Amino acid sequence: MKTRILWAVVCVGTCMTGCGGGSTAPEAKKETPAAAAAPAPVADAGSITGKASFTGEKPKPRTISMDATPACAKTHSGPIYAEDVIIAADGSMKNVFVWIKSGLAARDYPVPSEVVKLDQKGCIYTPHVVGVMVNQTIEIYNSDDTNHNIHPMPRLNREWNESQPPKGEVKVKKFDKEEVPPILFKCNVHPWMRAWVGVVSHPYFAVTGDDGAFELKDVPPGDYVLGAWHERYGAMELNVKVAPKQTVASNFTFKAQ
Repeated sequence: MKTRILWAVVCVGTCMTGCGGGSTAPEAKKETPAAAAAPAPVADAGSITGKASFTGEKPKPRTISMDATPACAKTHSGPIYAEDVIIAADGSMKNVFVWIKSGLAARDYPVPSEVVKLDQKGCIYTPHVVGVMVNQTIEIYNSDDTNHNIHPMPRLNREWNESQPPKGEVKVKKFDKEEVPPILFKCNVHPWMRAWVGVVSHPYFAVTGDDGAFELKDVPPGDYVLGAWHERYGAMELNVKVAPKQTVASNFTFKAQ
């Protein structure tokens, strides 16, 4: 009888261990989730280059007064100009957001590990226009000696409104939906502070610099609608065909209204 009882105890203990109730059985090896793989290079990829220009009578630069906030005014030694329109002597336009609007095949693109930084320096958002991919990390800094209030005004993403003290903790944000035209960022404390963040589901976007130029690299061969957006002069479109290993020139010309 004792032998039978002992055998039953051993059997029960073994069954409990097999169901995870015991602690002596070796733990099953856990599988580590694989990191998202970068898409394979597109065979025969091309590129789209171009320039954004302005024609007609150029608007006069608009000055900003920061006298109401001495902490802001003291960071500037001369006149402060708004960045809503920046046009070079040759007509080149800065801060034009360019992106492939349609034509790309359905495909999942890995979110870049690169962090996009938006700073508040001299009571001005820097950069004035920037692009990110969906769910890419944005770090927002306050380099000033005064309080700021960060208030993006999206149409599709979640709106939020947060205060950031002088040289305060960095705000880390993401947007989970594509949104172009870009999202307006403003500061409720300083009404002249404005920035724009374009959110795209793919990596084919750019913002023009002082020379008005842009380049979209590694574009798969195909027919596309290329979009360009400017905060004052609106949006434009061009049909673009990218042949294998071809660089296509596509220029946008904005006109005085």
